[in-house]
Amino acid sequence: MVKGMCRDWMISIWRACGALNFDRSTYHYTSRRAGQAGLERRIREICEIRVRYGYRRVHVLLEREGWGTNIKRTYRIYRDLGRFDTCCHLLLSLPPIRTSHSSFSICSSQTTFTSSSKRAVRSPSQTSASSLISKCFEYRALT
Repeated sequence: MVKGMCRDWMISIWRACGALNFDRSTYHYTSRRAGQAGLERRIREICEIRVRYGYRRVHVLLEREGWGTNIKRTYRIYRDLGRFDTCCHLLLSLPPIRTSHSSFSICSSQTTFTSSSKRAVRSPSQTSASSLISKCFEYRALT
């Protein structure tokens, strides 16, 4: 926009930036960040091979390979690649699985016991969570 004003109206950059209320330092700014296509490609390769690795483990592998990248950069690229939407991260948000013959539960607010046999009774949401987890593990075994 500034360049167009300078060209069309034959005014200086200083005057065009002043008219648009735009800082001249922002107009002259050039990024010094190096390209990161190679790093993104390597993070994607590691995530395809090591599906269960999070960004911290990926960062350790990159350091061992000599990439010399910052953990915050690794996290940003990992997040931008959409790696947090994988099945393993979904598993962490589900309620814990309890077997039908357990006599106690860590989370007793979601489990009810019958008085005679002390068997845990699952709610429908917990049953669907356990089936989802078993499907995720079957998927992991196939890949």
